[in-house]
Amino acid sequence: MKLHYFPTPAQANVMSTEELRAHFHIGGLFQPGKVLAHYTDLDRMIVGAALPTTAPLGLPHDKELGTSFFLERREIGILNVGAPGSVKVGGTKYELGTLDCVYVGLGEKDVTFENGASGQAAFYFISTPAHAKYPTTVVRKADVSSDPIGDVTKANRRRILKYIHIDGVKSCQLVMGCTEFEPGSVWNTMPPHVHSRRTEIYLYFDVADQMVVHLMGEPQKTRHIIMRDREVVLSPAWSIHSGVGTGSYRFVWAMGGDNQVFSDMDACPIAELK
Repeated sequence: MKLHYFPTPAQANVMSTEELRAHFHIGGLFQPGKVLAHYTDLDRMIVGAALPTTAPLGLPHDKELGTSFFLERREIGILNVGAPGSVKVGGTKYELGTLDCVYVGLGEKDVTFENGASGQAAFYFISTPAHAKYPTTVVRKADVSSDPIGDVTKANRRRILKYIHIDGVKSCQLVMGCTEFEPGSVWNTMPPHVHSRRTEIYLYFDVADQMVVHLMGEPQKTRHIIMRDREVVLSPAWSIHSGVGTGSYRFVWAMGGDNQVFSDMDACPIAELK
């Protein structure tokens, strides 16, 4: 499990492209037959992916966790960004279609990922520290509350799909969802915002052979990172997190921190960005 320690805003402001990517970008997370995970010092969040082939894959257990099993003191949200597959929790199998999600709470020892008939399941997961146990819960994409936002004339018309949140599936601190775009819209989270009480992590996917220009940094000192399909970008509390694609795409967003109030954010007016 790779560890990520994050620079200060002042350090990030003067980093090269390579340095920015080394600290804030994660590529190559989806590898056939493997579970890969990265441990960050952003609210102790763990981001990872499982790409099972013929055999089931289990959650990793690394010394960095400091516990006897992965979820001993953690919770996890798992979203299937591929074809149908399943997640087994404590002997119970949960079938997950594309963009279905399962929340698994504190204390579950045995969590495994299995491929479906098509052989194209791809599981993305985010884990945060937990202090209480909430029940394992499956959330189907078809049942998720969908909040439209944005304007077609500004190329940012999109739907916010909330899976794990304060008014839905309960968790200790994890908040998780996905954003989809209407045809012709390519801007996400614009105007941007920051939320000093929560860290956020994005997974860009369904990018195909296009790219997303992800904007980060302090509002008056913005930087950018080029993102490809199934790549992750880490957003500290002091950084904006916005982007524009050269074509259609989706992204998974996940947060951890002081609260779970989705609207708790500080807006950054477009006129003030630099």
